[in-house]
Amino acid sequence: MKGRRLYLDGVSVVFDGFRELNNLALVVEPGEMRAVIGPNGAGKTTMMDVITGRTRPTSGIVTFGDMDLTRMDEAAIATLGIGRKFQKPTVFDALTVFENLELALKAPRGPIPCLRWLLPAAGRARIDEVTNDIGLADRTHDRAGILSHGQKQWLEIGMMLMQDPDLMLVDEPVAGMTDAETEHTAKLLGRIAGRHSVVVVEHDLDFVRALNCRVTVLHEGTLLSEGSIDHVQNDPRVVEVYLGR
Repeated sequence: MKGRRLYLDGVSVVFDGFRELNNLALVVEPGEMRAVIGPNGAGKTTMMDVITGRTRPTSGIVTFGDMDLTRMDEAAIATLGIGRKFQKPTVFDALTVFENLELALKAPRGPIPCLRWLLPAAGRARIDEVTNDIGLADRTHDRAGILSHGQKQWLEIGMMLMQDPDLMLVDEPVAGMTDAETEHTAKLLGRIAGRHSVVVVEHDLDFVRALNCRVTVLHEGTLLSEGSIDHVQNDPRVVEVYLGR
C-alpha cells in the first residue's frame, strides 16, 4: 500500500466573520477510500480547497505525511502527490483519449524537454494500463469531445492517475451519470483505492453505499458523524440536519 496519511485537526476557515470550517478534524490513512457527505454549505468544498492549498486555514493543522500543507501553495501541493478532480470534467475535447492521457503523463516539464519530447515505451504502457483501468481501452483514438458525460469523467480520473498521485480528491463524480455509468464509476474508484488514497465528495447515497467505505458527514463546517453508511444513516443528528430534509 502506497501513500501518506492525510491529517486535519482543529481546522477553521473564517471569511468575514463566517466560519466555513469550524474546528474540523479528519484522518485518511494511506490507500483508504473515504466518502464525505453533508448538506449544501457543510464545508465539503472548502475542506478540499484547504487540502489543495486554494484556501489557507485561519487556524489548525493540515499535514500530508510529514509535510505541512498550510505552508505550501497549490503548485507545490500538486507536485507533492495530491490530485483533485472537480465536478465538471475538464478534458481537451479536440484531442483523443490517448492524447489527453499523454498530456497528463508525469514527465519533466519546460521548454527543452517539450522540444525533445518523444513518448517513451514506459509511458505508452502506462497509458494502455490506465485506459484499461478506466474502461476506455476501445475509445483510445476517439476525440474526447464525442465521449458521453460519464466517459469524460472517467477520462479525467485517468488523467489524474497519469500523475500517479498518493491522494485523489474527487468531487461529485456521478452527478448527471446514467445508472450504468454510476455503477462503473463505483467499481473504478474501488479498483483505484489501495493503490491510492481516495476522498470522494458526493450526494448520491446509493453510490456512497456502493463504494463500501468509511463515511464522514460534515455539517456547518465541522464533523457531525463518521462510520459506515449504515451507521451515519441511522445517526439521529444526520437524519435531522441532512437526510430528513
